[in-house]
Amino acid sequence: MSQSDRELDEIVRIARAAAAIVMDVYATPFAVEMKGPGDPVTRADREANALICSALEAAFPGEAILAEESVPAGDELAARFGRERVFFVDPLDGTREFADRNGEFAVMIGLAVRGRAALGVVVMPTTGEALAGRADDGGCFAFLEARDGSRRALQVSAVASPADATLIVSRSHRPKEIEPLLSRLGIAKVVPCGSVGVKIARIATGEVDLYVHGGGGAKLWDSCAPEAVLLGAGGRFTDLAGAPIDYTGPGLKLARGIIASNGALQDAVVAAARSELG
Repeated sequence: MSQSDRELDEIVRIARAAAAIVMDVYATPFAVEMKGPGDPVTRADREANALICSALEAAFPGEAILAEESVPAGDELAARFGRERVFFVDPLDGTREFADRNGEFAVMIGLAVRGRAALGVVVMPTTGEALAGRADDGGCFAFLEARDGSRRALQVSAVASPADATLIVSRSHRPKEIEPLLSRLGIAKVVPCGSVGVKIARIATGEVDLYVHGGGGAKLWDSCAPEAVLLGAGGRFTDLAGAPIDYTGPGLKLARGIIASNGALQDAVVAAARSELG
């Protein structure tokens, strides 16, 4: 087994430990606070964040970590962005869905190497499924690990015509770009879902074919792990202009949005997005 595979297995272990904390909180009454407008946080976010950061520091000494609930400021943020390897951590992606208790949330740990998503793990705490992927110089693959530890390879769908595609969209933040894109591409099948990680996981498993996000509040820790999984499963992941996501900063926001697909649809959707957005 290569070093990268050992890294991936360790990240799966850490993400599963954090998912256990998330489910412990989920089983009890919990308070929902607001970090800002439309930005909820709970005890599960903070406790999972602390566990993941501590475990990553122990397993990967000296590596840079950017985690949602413990973001450094100023020079320290810039210094971490400047490192060759940076872990991006979303301890509870889909806090709104967690608070609504609809099951659509995930624990996500991604590793960017030289500014590109390289390794990623997305764990769905309510199902016990862990999706993991590697997309770097050492190879490209993705797998789903069930609650019992069994694994199967992930492969995206083969849908090549936008008119036949199923688009997955945000349950609570449907972007304004969606409607004109639906019309231009002739997409009729639309599935709402919470959590960026859960949405992209469903593309990686072949359940749906496409996801478009207009930017807004999404940050790099929302995309790093899912991107690595999707690339490993044969998909593609870019911004709205078709450019790769850059994990070297200087900011954390995904201001240029996301187009994530099974790969076969990517060029057509990027072209449509360029036309609609000028």
